[in-house]
Amino acid sequence: MTNTIETFAKLVETDTIDKLYKSNLDCESNIANAHTTIKHGNKYTKVDIGRGGRYMVENSTGNIFGIKAYGQIHKGHFYGTLDTINDWYWGNYYPEHKTNPVPTKGGCPIITTAPTI
Repeated sequence: MTNTIETFAKLVETDTIDKLYKSNLDCESNIANAHTTIKHGNKYTKVDIGRGGRYMVENSTGNIFGIKAYGQIHKGHFYGTLDTINDWYWGNYYPEHKTNPVPTKGGCPIITTAPTI
C-alpha cells in the first residue's frame, strides 16, 4: 500500500471542506466539523469526520468501507482501497467514483462489495 491512512484522512478532510465552500456552507462551525480524526484498532482503523464515524479501513488489506454503526463496517458500502483513494471524490456524504460512479437509489449507493481474496 503506497498511500497511508493519514493521506486518506487528509484527502477526505480536504474534499469535505472543498464541498462546503462550493455549496456556500463554509461557516466556522461547519469547517470545524469537517476535520478528520484517526482511531487505530486491531482489525480496522476508523476515520471520523467531526464527532461522527464515517469510514473504516481494514488494516490487513487497505479496503475502505462505510459504517453501519460506530465500530461496525458496512460490507455493502465498499469504496476501494488505500491505493485507489485518488479515484474517488470524498466531499459528498457518500463518496463518488470519479470515472465509474457507483449506482445510487434515493441518494444511497446500491450495494458494492469488496473483492474476495
